[in-house]
Amino acid sequence: MKGEVIFLYAFDVAQEISTGGVGEVLSEKPFPFEIRMDRNLPKDMPLYKPLAIQPPNLSVLLGGVPVRLLIRIYDVGVVTVMMRATFECQNLASLMRFHSPTLDDGSVPADAAAKLCQQACDGLKDWMVGYTPFSAPEAYTVFCLTDLGAETDANGWLLSQRREVAGLLAETSPSSLSEAQVTEILRIQRSFESSDLAIIDWDAALVVDLTGYVDDVLYALELANLQLEEFRVMDSRLDQYLDRAYLDLERRPFPLFGGSGKVLRQLRRIRVDVAKLADQVTHITKFFGDWHLARVYLGARDRFYLDQWRASVEQRLAQLDKLYSVAHAEMNEQRMLWLEIVIVVFFAIDLVLLSIVKR
Repeated sequence: MKGEVIFLYAFDVAQEISTGGVGEVLSEKPFPFEIRMDRNLPKDMPLYKPLAIQPPNLSVLLGGVPVRLLIRIYDVGVVTVMMRATFECQNLASLMRFHSPTLDDGSVPADAAAKLCQQACDGLKDWMVGYTPFSAPEAYTVFCLTDLGAETDANGWLLSQRREVAGLLAETSPSSLSEAQVTEILRIQRSFESSDLAIIDWDAALVVDLTGYVDDVLYALELANLQLEEFRVMDSRLDQYLDRAYLDLERRPFPLFGGSGKVLRQLRRIRVDVAKLADQVTHITKFFGDWHLARVYLGARDRFYLDQWRASVEQRLAQLDKLYSVAHAEMNEQRMLWLEIVIVVFFAIDLVLLSIVKR
C-alpha cells in the first residue's frame, strides 16, 4: 500500500483577517486555493476560496521522508497548517506510529506547525483585526491511501479490512475492539465510485482514492476541523465574558453614573462580534456544489458534533442577550426612580417657596 499521512492544524489567531490586501507571507505570494472539480455540479455555485501559500518543505524529515507544507489563511481569523508525508506499508498496523509522530530531530509536528503559524501571523499583522495569541490548535490526522496493490475496489477492500481500519482510526489493537465499536467507528462512510472511500472518525479519518487525487476531500475535512476550532474558542470566550459580566454587574457602585453603561456597551459589542463570527464561520461551508463533497462535510459535521457546538454558542449568546436586557431594564428603572425622586424634591421646594411667598 502507498499513500500519504496528513496532519491538519487549525489556529484561531484573530477576529478577522482582511485577506484581500495580503501581498506576501513567509516570502511567498498567496494564491486563492481551488480544488479540482471532477464531478458534475452547477457551474455558478460559489465555493469558498481561502488564500494559500506553499512554503518549502519542512527542514526536518519525518521518518526519513520530506514533509510538504501548505498554509491557508481564512478571513474568519484562522490560519491552518497542513503537513504531508508519503509512506509505503504492508499493513495498516504500521501506520499507528503516525498518531503520535516525532520528527527526526525529536520534535513534534504540532510544535513546528505552531512556529510556522506564528511566522505567518508576523507577516499578516497589518491585515489582522483583533489579534489574539493562539493556544493549542485543533489537530486532525488523515490517512490517505492511493494504491492498494492489486485491489481496485476500495469498498470491497474495506470489507476484508474493517477491523484493521477501525483499529487504526481508534489507535487501538483491532482484536481488542468490540463489534459494536467497530461498527460505530465505520459508521460515517462516503463513497462516490468504487475507487474512492472516506471513513470519518473523531480523531482521524481514512481516505482512499485510487486516482491519486484527495485534495477535495481533505479540503472538506479541513473546513469542518476549522469550524470545530472556532466554535470551541467562541464557546470558551463566551464563558469568560459571561463570568466577567456577572462580576462587573455585581460590583458596580453607582449604576446611575455609568457603571452599568460600561458593562452594557461591552455586552453589546461582544454580542455583535460573536454573532457575526458565528455567521461567517458557518457561511464558509454554505455552498458545496459538489454533492459528494457536501456529504463528506456533513459526515464530518456529524462526527465533530458541530451542530451541538453551534447550539452551545447560540445558547450563550441568548444568555448574553438576557443579561443585557436585564441589566438595561434595571438601569432604566433606577434612572426612572432617581428622576421621580428629583421631581418630588423640586415639587416640595416649589410648595415651600409658594408658602413663603404667600406669607
